[in-house]
Amino acid sequence: MIYLKALLLAAVCSFLGTICVSAQNPIITDQFTADPSARVFNAKVYLYPSHDIPPVEGQKRENWFCMQDYHVFSSENLTDWTDHGVIISQYSVPWVDSTAYSMWAPDCIGRDGMYYFYFPTPPKENYGRGFRIGVAIADHPSGPFTPQPDPIENVHGIDPNVFVDKDGQAYLYWAGRGGFYAAALKDNMVELASEPKSIKGLPDEGLKEGPFVFERNNVYYMTFPHVADSTERLEYAIGDNPLGPFEPTGIIMEQRLDCWTNHHSIIEFKDQWYLFYHNNDLSPQFDKNRSVRIDSLFFNKEGTIQSVIPTLRGVGLTNASQKIQIDRYSQKSQDGTSIAFMDPLNTFEGWKTILDEPNAWIQYNAVDFGQKHFKTVHIRARSKTGCTLHVKLNKIDNQAIAHVNVPESKSWKIVGSPLTQNQVGIHNLIVLNKDQDVEIDWIHFSK
Repeated sequence: MIYLKALLLAAVCSFLGTICVSAQNPIITDQFTADPSARVFNAKVYLYPSHDIPPVEGQKRENWFCMQDYHVFSSENLTDWTDHGVIISQYSVPWVDSTAYSMWAPDCIGRDGMYYFYFPTPPKENYGRGFRIGVAIADHPSGPFTPQPDPIENVHGIDPNVFVDKDGQAYLYWAGRGGFYAAALKDNMVELASEPKSIKGLPDEGLKEGPFVFERNNVYYMTFPHVADSTERLEYAIGDNPLGPFEPTGIIMEQRLDCWTNHHSIIEFKDQWYLFYHNNDLSPQFDKNRSVRIDSLFFNKEGTIQSVIPTLRGVGLTNASQKIQIDRYSQKSQDGTSIAFMDPLNTFEGWKTILDEPNAWIQYNAVDFGQKHFKTVHIRARSKTGCTLHVKLNKIDNQAIAHVNVPESKSWKIVGSPLTQNQVGIHNLIVLNKDQDVEIDWIHFSK
């Protein structure tokens, strides 16, 4: 029945012209995604990232960011994501230079039943040099989007962000030469209602880009990537007006040396705040091909933001009947546990867990068994010597709920074992290897 449901879901997605994916961090594993703009529309989260692709012949700058279109994704639970396909490309907008491959960080906002997608890219020569920002409009968050024939007048820069204040006034923010700029938008959302204003109070030194503004408890937060040292870290400043001035306040996420850029958005969804950001998980040797991540974000009582430590586990519950990718672990043993790509030449195949010492273990949190009374566990694994895997819940010292024998084999095998007791509710999953030499692709439970 589980496999039948999976086939039916795949068939529905195919019929609708969408692709359904399920993942933790990174949340999209069948393509590169970066610069995530997350928005909550109609009780769903819609994700509008940029779309990195490997450098192509004819690109103006080799070994640089290469982007030719945008996709939109949606999710009801932050775990299962639907790809609604391409919404805008460099070939579909009249004013865009279709040879630039520079469709950089976008944003989207909803207003009065319409949805406005803002994107930066180099224009054709008659629009001048540098980056311009355009708008595409739809009556549904996933499109279809219709681009405006011209970019927004009097706006030159990258990384558009739109914020609608409590009084209904919308503001456009962007990164330009010399810092951040902002202007009020007209009700039509495609024209400025005021002259651009330079945002004051932010750090003067170091590259700043990717402004993202939100309001909480009458405090306005200006958040942004900033190269204070060698790579971008996510910082924030606060103010009492959407146009500033802002006062630098703290760090949301420290710099990471594996990926030079970081770009983000912050949303509240079902009474929890989340940080969307990116890393180069699927392209460790080339940090211009990035992937979107999510982690929970928390505020202190006085309104300051607690620093977010990146995780592989990410957020959301994982259904016990799904193929649980335990390589996106919550914890692991200090010795004998490692993670590697299934195929280093095709990283979209994901990762595997390697337990190669006695008593090595790995833990994956928040698996939802519901009320289904699962009876069997299945593991896709391989072992050169053969081994027995012990499946436990919640604590490493707890008794195993299953003992799964993995035969000696150089090829992957799906092996199973009955559970010693039925499981319901939400549990942390632990896989322990009492022997050595085993690789695990996934684990799931069935009736």
